[in-house]
Amino acid sequence: MSTDIEERVPGVEEADFSGVDKVRLVEALARALPAGALIFDAEELRPYECDGLAAYRRMPLVVTLPATEAQAAEVLRICHAQGVPVVARGAGTGLSGGALPHERGVVLSLARFNRIVALDPLARTAVVQPGVRNLAISEAAAPYDLYYAPDPSSQIACTIGGNVGENAGGVHCLKYGLTVHNVLRVRGLSMDGEVIELGSHAPDAPGYDLLAAVIGSEGMLAVVTEVTVRLMPKPQLAQCVLAAFDDVVRAGEAVATIIAAGIIPAGLEMMDQPATAAVEQFVHAGYPLDAKAILLCESDGTPEEVAEEIERMREVLVAGGATEVRVSHDEAERMRFWAGRKAAFPAAGRLSPDYYCMDGTIPRKHVGQMLEAIHEMERKYGLRCINVFHAGDGNMHPLILFDANQPGELERAEEFGAEILELSVELGGTVTGEHGVGVEKINQMSSQFSRDELMMFLRVKAAFDPDGLLNPGKVIPTLNRCGEKKGATIGAGQCTARPS
Repeated sequence: MSTDIEERVPGVEEADFSGVDKVRLVEALARALPAGALIFDAEELRPYECDGLAAYRRMPLVVTLPATEAQAAEVLRICHAQGVPVVARGAGTGLSGGALPHERGVVLSLARFNRIVALDPLARTAVVQPGVRNLAISEAAAPYDLYYAPDPSSQIACTIGGNVGENAGGVHCLKYGLTVHNVLRVRGLSMDGEVIELGSHAPDAPGYDLLAAVIGSEGMLAVVTEVTVRLMPKPQLAQCVLAAFDDVVRAGEAVATIIAAGIIPAGLEMMDQPATAAVEQFVHAGYPLDAKAILLCESDGTPEEVAEEIERMREVLVAGGATEVRVSHDEAERMRFWAGRKAAFPAAGRLSPDYYCMDGTIPRKHVGQMLEAIHEMERKYGLRCINVFHAGDGNMHPLILFDANQPGELERAEEFGAEILELSVELGGTVTGEHGVGVEKINQMSSQFSRDELMMFLRVKAAFDPDGLLNPGKVIPTLNRCGEKKGATIGAGQCTARPS
C-alpha cells in the first residue's frame, strides 16, 4: 500500500486533539441540550472515567445525556464542527475499555434512551432503544412466551446498545447465536449527525451487509439510537446436565466430542476446580468440589427432543471419562446450575481485591491444552487464575486475580493476560470472542492481523467516520507504531512497543 493512501486514512497515525476549546464546546452544548443533560463538573464526571475494565481511567471534558435522537444528533453535529472526539456509552459494563473516555472529548451517554418502542408477538420482534437492559427485553416478551436469546452474564445490567457495539453472546450463544444473529435492524447517527438505517424487518436487505459491520464495531462507526431484535419462542422444556471430570484435559476433549457427535446443546460451559470452589461459596449451586473441571450441558425443546438429546450427551460424557453425570430434576435445580456459572465474575471479586478478565477464543480441541498452559503461567507470574469457558464455541474467560495496591501486580496481570491472548492466536483462535478489543487488546491486534489487514479496517472506519472522531484510539492499533511489534504492554489506546 502506498504511503499517500495511508496518509489520507484517519488512524494511521495518532490523532492530536490538543486544540479542542472546552469553553467553546460547553457553551455550544449548553445551548443545544435541556437543563440537566450536560455534566462538566469534575466530581460529577468521575463515574464516567472507566467502564468495567476499571484499571484504566480517564476523565472526559464533558458528558452529555440526550433523551431524544434529535438531541443526540445535535451533540454530534457540534462535536463534528469543532473536531471533538465522541465516545458513546451505555451501562458501562464492558470489559475491554471500549467506553474509556477521551481526555479531550465528549462522552455521549445513551442511558436515557430506555424505552421499548414496540413489541410484535406475531412477527416475533421488538423495537428498543439502546439504553434498554438486555434482560428487560425478555421480561417484556414473557407474557407472549417469547424471549431474547443472547444472554451475557451481565444481562441484568448491560444494555442492548452495548450488546450491539460488542456483538455480545452469552451462555446460550452456541445454539442461538450472538447479537449479530438476533438483530434485524439498527438505526443510528453518523458522526456528523446524519440518520442512518441498516438492515430491515425483511429476511434480507439489498446491498452490502453493513448491519453486520456495525454490530461489533465498538462505537467506532455510528451511534446506535434504535435496535430491532428477533424474539424466540420459549422452549417447552429445558434440562441441564452437570458432568464432573478428574482431569481438565479430559473435560476439554469431551467438549469437542459432543460437537463432533452432531449434538449442539443450548449451552455448553466449562469451569475448572478453582472456579467451582469460588462460586459454590457464593451461590451454593451444588457443584462437586472434588472435580478438576465440570461441564454444564443444556438441552431444550420438546420433552421428547430433550429426553433424546440428554441421553445422547450422557453417553458421550461417560465414554469421555466423566466421573459423575447429574441431570437437573426441575427448573429450580437447572437455574441453580446456571446461577453458579453466571456468578463466576462476582465470585472472583470475593477472592481477590481485583481481577482481570480475558476473552480469547480458541478451537475447541485445544481447550485442555490452553488450561494446562494457564496453570504454567500462574507459576510464571505468581498470580492465581480461575477459568470459565463458553466451551462449546471455545470462548474462554480466565479471571486473573491480583491486588492493584501491591507494586507490580497489575503489570504482571497485564503480561499474564497478554500471553494468554498471544497463545490463543498461536492455537488458531482470536483475541476476543464477545468482550471486544477496546484498549485492552489493541496490541494483540498486531499479532493476529497483518499491516494490510489493519489498513483495510481503518478504511472501513474512514468510510463511516472520515475525520476519525468516533471512539478514537480503540480497536485498531496505530500502524506506524505497531507494524513491527514483537512485544507490547497494554496502553491507553495505542500500541506501545517495547524491546523484547
